[in-house]
This record gives sequence, structure tokens and C-alpha cells, in this order.
Amino acid sequence: MSISQIKNLNRRLDNLANEATCELDKVCGNELWRNLGFDAFDGLEDSERRSRANYYYGQLQTVREIQSVFA
Repeated sequence: MSISQIKNLNRRLDNLANEATCELDKVCGNELWRNLGFDAFDGLEDSERRSRANYYYGQLQTVREIQSVFA
């Protein structure tokens, strides 16, 4: 991979991470999930919100895993 391709990939991964973080803040209504992680979503009563939180948390974890390869 060229340096420009890596930079573009990193930029896209950052965008995905930012999107996931913003959506998780909205779904949870606060930023406590950042400290508690996946366990924070168990307390959500609405199954749709819990499902969205799980989706975006999975997306965020995938992005972090890919970014760790390039670090």
C-alpha cells in the first residue's frame, strides 16, 4: 500500500469511528459507555436502541482493531 492509500484508509476509519461514537452517545444518552464498554448497553430497556448500540459498538471495535494494525 502506498502512503497516500494508508492516509486515505486512516481518514475513512477515523470517520467511521467518529460516526460510531456520536451514534453511541445518542443511543445511550450520555458518554458513560466509553468507560463501561459493552456492559453499558445491557441497561437499555428499548430493544431497538440496544440493537443500534451493539451495531455501532461492533463497528467501533472493528475500526480500532484495523487501526491497531497500522499503528
